Amino acid sequence: MTLTRTNRARDTHAAAATSDNTHDAERQETAQRLLESSARLSYDPALEIDWDAPMLEGRYGMTPEWCSLYGTDLWERMTEEQRITLTNHEAASIAGTGIWFEMILMQMLVRDLYRRDPSTPYVQFGLTEIADECRHSVMFARSAQRFGVPSYRPKRWIREGGRIFKAVANGALAYGGTLFAEEILDMMQRDFMRDERVQPLTRTVSHIHVVEESRHIRYAREETRRRAGRATRLERAWIRLHLGVSAYFVVTSLVNDRVYAAAGLDVAEAKAAARENTHYQDRLRLGTRRTIEFLDEVGLVGGPSTLLLRKAHVL
Repeated sequence: MTLTRTNRARDTHAAAATSDNTHDAERQETAQRLLESSARLSYDPALEIDWDAPMLEGRYGMTPEWCSLYGTDLWERMTEEQRITLTNHEAASIAGTGIWFEMILMQMLVRDLYRRDPSTPYVQFGLTEIADECRHSVMFARSAQRFGVPSYRPKRWIREGGRIFKAVANGALAYGGTLFAEEILDMMQRDFMRDERVQPLTRTVSHIHVVEESRHIRYAREETRRRAGRATRLERAWIRLHLGVSAYFVVTSLVNDRVYAAAGLDVAEAKAAARENTHYQDRLRLGTRRTIEFLDEVGLVGGPSTLLLRKAHVL
C-alpha cells in the first residue's frame, strides 16, 4: 500500500513537471513570435506624430458614439461646439485612465519578470512591453496637452486602491485584470482611428496604440489561460472577486466628472444622464465582450463578482 502510494505521488509529480515544461515551451515560443513582431512593427510617437500640426475645425476628439452622453436628450440639446469640447475632454479622460492602469501594469510586469531568466524570450518580450507602455503613457499625456485639456486621472481614493492591487495581484489576476483595461481601449480606438470625423491626432495615437497593444493582449491572454489552469477552486474564487472589483473601477473611471463642466454643462444633470444612458451602456458591453467571453471560458467569471460586472455594465 505504501509503495503504491509512493508510485502514485511520483507519477503525479512527473506529470506536473511535464505539464510545466510544456507550458514553458509554449510561453517561450509565443514570446519569440511577439518579439519578432515588435522588431518589424513598432513606433516612436515622438517621431511618428506631428505634434505641431494644427487642430482641424469641426472635428471631434473621439468618435461621438463613444461619448457618455451620446443618445441622451441632453446631447440633443447641446450645441455642436459643446459636443466637440466634450469629446475632446472625454478622450483625454480615457487616456488618463489608460496611463493610470499602464503604470499599474508595468509594475506588475516588473515584479513577475524580476525572478525569471532575462535571457529567455518571455522576459525579453515582457521588457519590450514595458518599453511600449512607457511610450504609450507619454503619447497619451502629450495628446491631452495638445488638446489643451487638463490632466484627468481617477479619483484619489481609487488611485490609492490601485496601489494595493498592483502590490498583491499576480498570475491570472494580474494578467486578467490587464485585459479589461487593454481590450476596452482597443475596441474604442479601433473606431477612433477609422473615423474621419475625428481629429487626425486622435486617429494617429489610436492607430499606434492598437497596433502595439494587439501584441500585449495576446501576451496577457495566453498567460491568463496558463495560470488560471493551475489555480485551485479557492484561488479561482478569489481571482474572480478581485477581477470584478478591478474591472468595475477601470470602467467607471473612464469618464471624469469634470469633463461635463468643461463643456459648460450642469455636472449633476450630466452625471444623471450618463448613468441612465443605455446607448453608452451597450457600448461598454460591446467593448468588453471579448474579455468577458474569454475570462468566462477560463473560469474567471462568476460568483459575487458578477454583481459588480453588471453594475459596471459589462455584463
